[in-house]
Amino acid sequence: MLYIIGGKILTMTGDVWEKGYICIENGRIKDLGPMIDGAPFPLPEGAGIDVINALGYLVMPGLIEAHCHMGITEEKKGMEGDDCNETVNPITPYLRSIDAINPIDAAFTDALRAGITSAMIGPGSANVVGGTFAFIKTFGRSIDEMIVLSPAAMKVAFGENPKVNYSGQGKSPATRMAIAAMLREELFKAQRYYEKKSEGMKREEEDFRYECWIPVFEKKIPLKAHVHRADDIQTAIRIAKEFHLDMTLDHCSEGHLIAEQVKKSGFPAIVGPDLSSRSKIEVQNMAFKTVGILNKEGVKTAITTDHPVSLIGSLPICAGMAIKSGLDEMEALKSITIYPAEICRVDHRVGSLEIGKDADIAIYDDLPIKVSAKTMCTIIEGKIVYADETFSLPACEKNV
Repeated sequence: MLYIIGGKILTMTGDVWEKGYICIENGRIKDLGPMIDGAPFPLPEGAGIDVINALGYLVMPGLIEAHCHMGITEEKKGMEGDDCNETVNPITPYLRSIDAINPIDAAFTDALRAGITSAMIGPGSANVVGGTFAFIKTFGRSIDEMIVLSPAAMKVAFGENPKVNYSGQGKSPATRMAIAAMLREELFKAQRYYEKKSEGMKREEEDFRYECWIPVFEKKIPLKAHVHRADDIQTAIRIAKEFHLDMTLDHCSEGHLIAEQVKKSGFPAIVGPDLSSRSKIEVQNMAFKTVGILNKEGVKTAITTDHPVSLIGSLPICAGMAIKSGLDEMEALKSITIYPAEICRVDHRVGSLEIGKDADIAIYDDLPIKVSAKTMCTIIEGKIVYADETFSLPACEKNV
């Protein structure tokens, strides 16, 4: 059993305790609450009790990256470590990110150093349909043991990326019209397959090519739409509504220009990577103000680095930059904790400090949205997976 005592606790449920405690057992939060000043904390007696003294530090849920490519586009490995896009066929829904994520990629260590305890990872945006994302913890050596939810979303892409990739090969899609048409055709066929499967399809009629669409049409997972430009955002919304599907609007760089329409759609937005350069036409209006404008409009928003487009460790800094551009401070913290958990449909396990949830916790010397803030300790499922060399650990954890 592990206790964290004395720190300022941000639960992300509305409770903020200037001095609180968290009790962790079997990888989950068993109990938590405020401490009464002047009264000793009543730790249980007996062996197997370890204590982290967090007095003077900030304790909050581990941060969550809602859209990235860690371990698929590996750092420092070039083509040999880049498995992000299958750029020979524009429709590849049957690809699974878990078959390409390398947990030994250096980015995972950087994530832990930033207090990021989980991430949504999947294919890139070269294809109209790219395959399925997975939501995983950021510590481990076996991807199968790190998975929280897989499949977690189906990647689709609009705009420049599919156009540039396939027009250069002399085949469709070469226009936005073709991207939309090809996606509609795929969804049309997948819907017919789903309907036939629901009516009692014979086993010999099952098709691997379309089985992957079933959780999308059952609304167990959303479409995950790569959309930057306002017109692409609206095309994505139009198609999702036509087929009655759930969707997240990823990047949403011009979402602030059509905030009312995004709100009306009912779809959440995962905004970023605003820390990167405006490297192509469709991101010319990219700005840190986007997430604040959408948030104030009532759109549920998360912030993304889109690693490696901008580095994974910059996630809390991106939230800080959004505050400078108008986003409320607490909403910014929620945009890298509970909101991405809700958007990624894993809020029953992560994103806030509550009894029964996974003990994924980050301890900082200040709010992580500040450039000067330092991660003192990162905990995943009750295990200390990173600690600053100056941070005092329980005796049993001195080997971290």
